[in-house]
Amino acid sequence: MNNNLTLEGETGSKRIKLECDHQKGVLYMVPAEGNWVCSDSLMHVHALAGFFGQLTKLNEPIVTELMQRWGLYYREVDLGNSVTEGN
Repeated sequence: MNNNLTLEGETGSKRIKLECDHQKGVLYMVPAEGNWVCSDSLMHVHALAGFFGQLTKLNEPIVTELMQRWGLYYREVDLGNSVTEGN
């Protein structure tokens, strides 16, 4: 099986294909109210950062539990700062 994360779509909608030996899925991103401000080439990045930013601000225990179960953590960074691994 091909194990990877693949971005597809030039303009408009974007698809992120997620595939490993144990799970497989597709995450779709389309132009919407929250991501119109970004260019087509970065819409998926804007949408994911915005979504995870709002999701984590909910401070809902079920969201925290699910993210921790899957080893997902999200931290917003000031636009003027660069991010490196470990920061």
